[in-house]
Amino acid sequence: MRRIRTLFLYILFFFNGFQTAWAQFQGVRWTSDGNAYLTVTPDAILQTDLVSGKASTLISGEQLTPTGASKPLTVAQLAFSRDSSQVLIFTNTARVWRYNTRGDYYLLDRKSSRLRQVGKDQPGQSMLYTKLSPDGTKVAYVSKNNLFVEDVSTGQTTPLTTDGTRKRINGTFDWAYEEEFGCRDGFRWSPDSKQIAYWQVDASTIRDYLILNTTDSVYSRVIPVEYPKVGESPSPVRIGVVAATGGPTRWLPIPGDPQQHYLVRMEWFPNSNELIIEQLNRKQNQSILFVAQSDKGSVTPIHRETSDTWIDTKESWNRGNPAGWEWLDGGKSFIWVSEKDGWRHLYQLSRDGKKEVLLTPGSYDISGINYIDERNRYIYFTASPTNPTQRYLYRTKMDGKGNPERISPANEPGTHAYDIAPGGRYAQHTFNSHQTPMVTNWIRLSDNQVVRASPRPASNPQTPRNVEFFKVQTADGITLDGWMRKPENFDSTKKYPVVFYVYGEPATTTTSDVFSAGSNAQFEGDMAKAGYCYIALDNRGTPALKGAAWRKAIYRQIGRINVRDQAMGAKKLFEQHAYLDTSRVAVWGWSGGGSTTLHLLFQYPEIYKTGISVAAVGNQLFYDNIYQERYMGLPQENREDFVAGSPITYAKNLRGNLLYIHGTGDDNVHYSNAEVLINELIKHNKYFQVMPYPNRTHSISEGEGTSRHLRSLYTRYLLEHCPPGPR
Repeated sequence: MRRIRTLFLYILFFFNGFQTAWAQFQGVRWTSDGNAYLTVTPDAILQTDLVSGKASTLISGEQLTPTGASKPLTVAQLAFSRDSSQVLIFTNTARVWRYNTRGDYYLLDRKSSRLRQVGKDQPGQSMLYTKLSPDGTKVAYVSKNNLFVEDVSTGQTTPLTTDGTRKRINGTFDWAYEEEFGCRDGFRWSPDSKQIAYWQVDASTIRDYLILNTTDSVYSRVIPVEYPKVGESPSPVRIGVVAATGGPTRWLPIPGDPQQHYLVRMEWFPNSNELIIEQLNRKQNQSILFVAQSDKGSVTPIHRETSDTWIDTKESWNRGNPAGWEWLDGGKSFIWVSEKDGWRHLYQLSRDGKKEVLLTPGSYDISGINYIDERNRYIYFTASPTNPTQRYLYRTKMDGKGNPERISPANEPGTHAYDIAPGGRYAQHTFNSHQTPMVTNWIRLSDNQVVRASPRPASNPQTPRNVEFFKVQTADGITLDGWMRKPENFDSTKKYPVVFYVYGEPATTTTSDVFSAGSNAQFEGDMAKAGYCYIALDNRGTPALKGAAWRKAIYRQIGRINVRDQAMGAKKLFEQHAYLDTSRVAVWGWSGGGSTTLHLLFQYPEIYKTGISVAAVGNQLFYDNIYQERYMGLPQENREDFVAGSPITYAKNLRGNLLYIHGTGDDNVHYSNAEVLINELIKHNKYFQVMPYPNRTHSISEGEGTSRHLRSLYTRYLLEHCPPGPR
């Protein structure tokens, strides 16, 4: 199941002076010319020149203070109109499942300094994804699952939909679309500001999972979540176009049964009344691009792709955000990402889909697109052709004939990230590795030269000692990447306990070459000082830059091929390193890693003696349909794979020590997973320890003292059942 996602801030990305959709994006708030960036402080919004570092006040605290208020608004997001005369401000935010996407909005007229609340007649903290129209005359937003437009000059509000309910969702998405496709913002302004295209999700046929809140009142309270379990048909979704002045919605006649397909991307063509839409079938192994003419109501397929396994969508290679489209030549062509030749590559497709050019030929994967320089005909992307644990910036000519040119410094092996400014002249460059703490600089992109160094922390954290990256080949001939952090004062003639950190499923890797490699935030203290060997391995099926065959090997094999790779990797390490004490071997993981932990403890009890499993899926048939069917198929066709891949199937084999941790309010991996697993362990007279965290979600972070308690519990259990230190 889904990893615990990094809680990215929702921050506006400035591009060519035009306000994009609110994006799940952690990065720089650039000015439109790319020569400066914005910083939000408690008292003002500052503009800082990139080269000189000189900061000036762009918007004062006085301008950010509503009439009658004693202090400025707390700014979570801001968006400028095209002419920069108006600023839309998101504040007073509240969480929706993972992220703070609900709240209040204010509009500031910079010339008059007039600050007024948008949607003031809506309930507080109810507005989502509020966006200025491209011409700056209107504001659109979602509230209570309906879509509204408000005139900027008069404040007059027009409801565009009125049928929104908890299960009829206009302009945003249900739990499953948000969690598994990254789809949150569900409407798009047309380039001429006259129309809005939006998604409507009909979750009326989806059964509710009932979360029981037993802690916030004397009587328990039921929280229903529309949650399509694996094997259940998806929520029907359709896309409609409505005039910004109101009126009936024109629903696009997209082919196919909406209950057996997903609509995962939709954008307007530049300067056009046409839309481009991506549809996946339910198995997610067929992708079709459609061009829709909003005025005629016609829909034409222009590109089709199929796979024997599954097809990834943009959120998987765009930091969790599926919004936007990489247009070229004013919309005459666009960038497309595909693994159809066995590697994740960039292609240029013509508007009609008939002409295709491979831009990144070669036996390597791209990780993501960083910038498109149309003027000089370069595309910048992240990749690491020779070491999948690292990341570097490359660029290539947009004719598909050149070799990729590495931009990242050759003398800095590790993980590089770039936030490139509009115009492509400057960028923010961050670099770290397992031996180098995070360094951030402002650079000139053309030669990666530092133009201004960012202030360093007063004291850099100490470099982790004895962290080694390695490769190990298993008895099956599979080469795994891994890292090991050895104990302080390591003595190879002695034996040390081993703790494996695992994830193992297609959502993430554990062996990135970053400064946090070898660290364990759940352990109170320092594992190396305590005397542990701490190890991570990445098995087949993890999203490493090792080709599609590596990533897709896990299809219909979750709980088997990934678990065997981990166990065989551990056995090979024990053969190679006599200092690893096979009588003291522990494993732990969270979410998908929690499931892998259970599998290792149950399927290979002769190897793993202690396990700490957090928020695990105990039975694959209990998880959501989008994730589980993507990687496992449909249980109506291959139910035996789901059974064989579920920890509950092997619970009877438990011999070691198990600590099982789960939040009872987990809307992602439901607490029922814990209870069915507990029942199975009881059935077979197995002894274990359980820690339920009342009313906590998948992150188990809510409530005073929760994180501290979890760390203490984790640490004490590990110290007791896998004692540290040399022997």
